Amino acid sequence: MGVVGRRNKPAAAGVAVVALIAVVYLLPATTHAQLRVGFYDATCPNAEALVRQAVAAAFARDAGTAAGLIRLHFHDCFVRGCDASVLLTVNPGGGKTEREAAPNNPSLRGFDVIDAAKAAVESACPRTVSCADIVAFAARDSINLAGNLFYAVPAGRRDGRVSNETEALLNLPPPSFTAKELTDRFAAKNLTVEEMVVLSGAHTVGRSFCSSFLDRIWNGSSPIVDSGLSPSYATLLRGLCPWNATQAAPNVTVSMDPGSPDVLDNNYYRLLPRGMGLFFSDNQLRVDPAMAALVTGFAANETLWKTRFAEAMLKMGRIEVQTGRCGEVRRTCGLVNPTSSSFSVELPSVVMSAPDVVEEEGVAASY
Repeated sequence: MGVVGRRNKPAAAGVAVVALIAVVYLLPATTHAQLRVGFYDATCPNAEALVRQAVAAAFARDAGTAAGLIRLHFHDCFVRGCDASVLLTVNPGGGKTEREAAPNNPSLRGFDVIDAAKAAVESACPRTVSCADIVAFAARDSINLAGNLFYAVPAGRRDGRVSNETEALLNLPPPSFTAKELTDRFAAKNLTVEEMVVLSGAHTVGRSFCSSFLDRIWNGSSPIVDSGLSPSYATLLRGLCPWNATQAAPNVTVSMDPGSPDVLDNNYYRLLPRGMGLFFSDNQLRVDPAMAALVTGFAANETLWKTRFAEAMLKMGRIEVQTGRCGEVRRTCGLVNPTSSSFSVELPSVVMSAPDVVEEEGVAASY
């Protein structure tokens, strides 16, 4: 979706919300291996703390780290499930990898943070913690740093051994999608319309390359105004992105939320009715009646959105995960292991999609 993280220090958060969400997933009786909170309590009790330290150190240097890591988790889970396939630099089967695909290159970032976290975890607990789990932990920690929102992450994911450019192109929703196309793409991952609208709220942090929205403000060298854009906002964007930005200013980026670009808040939903959704796909949430009703609700109630956001991230984090003997625990996140052998305690094999039935315990959010 052409989004990168902001490279400046975070602005002060207007509203701080702390939510602690513990979730227990009810799976069919035939499923023996599953993700669970505290998966590494016995084998690597400091795993989550080490990941948190790596993310916090990166965030202190660059607040845009948060947006990058949240998006990294999304782009991983939507292609082959949450298996860290987006991290691979070489596809054993040949051809380009996911991270080389247009939706990811050059905009996807956070790989260095994951590598630093993996190095710290490997030093403490060799061959134990998967890269897929580290990505999930890092996204949660980023959300906590940018939005003061914490939730417990079930772990036990295994790393995949395939990463294919074509699959990234086929599965990741581009910023040009219509409401129907967005709904269908998320439904293919067992995510509802509401969850799609909720997860779109992540656009409240981070930045985008001009190429992702250039056709909304320019027709060749002539200025235009997309009907979904405020004329004043379009003028602002043209000032930042010249008509030939792809060639003349390929590295220029624009805040997706000009009001609070480093804070995970509900400002994204407040901007949409004002014609300030940066992408065509953002504006679709405003013009589709069912989606617009959700936008209105989240614009009015930040606590509600943050609670739903944590729940949706947890569900997304279970898409087609590999557990047990499926996949492996990579020694290095960018490369598959020399053989398919695994390095952690193995459980019965299962590949799981996001569950349809969720039992929530202890959901709490307060100002």
